[in-house]
Amino acid sequence: MQPCEYIIADDEALLPQVLTTLKWAGYIAPKGNPPPGEEPTAYIVILINRQKRPQGGSHDVGIAAAYISLVAYEKGIGSCLLGSVDRDRLRKILKVPDHCEIDLVVALGYPNESPVVEEFQDSIKYWKDKQNILHVPKMKLADILHHNQY
Repeated sequence: MQPCEYIIADDEALLPQVLTTLKWAGYIAPKGNPPPGEEPTAYIVILINRQKRPQGGSHDVGIAAAYISLVAYEKGIGSCLLGSVDRDRLRKILKVPDHCEIDLVVALGYPNESPVVEEFQDSIKYWKDKQNILHVPKMKLADILHHNQY
């Protein structure tokens, strides 16, 4: 069905408008917002065309977003997948037709930080330390990977 469609937003006049529709790093807001001068340089808005696929399609979006992120990483570009979006405002800004659902936004830019992966203790909440370094708790692979049976 190929229900995904994409809008690349990279016009310098448009970027600040798109930025205001996104909610960044909710656990540490506003510390997780991109600082002035370090905002993303482009966005890829992933849509589901509901004329092609009336229901479902999120798996297609996830696959597309993962590949976009991998290719960006290979090119030295950072990416952030954002699902917390003011979709009504973004729809107006980008003139998205009613038959397309805004599913996910991929922010792209040059990374200015190297997050530290922490061992999961009792919370998945990420944080920034006094040096402004992002710490991200992750579960051990052995705790989430099952082989042949659960």
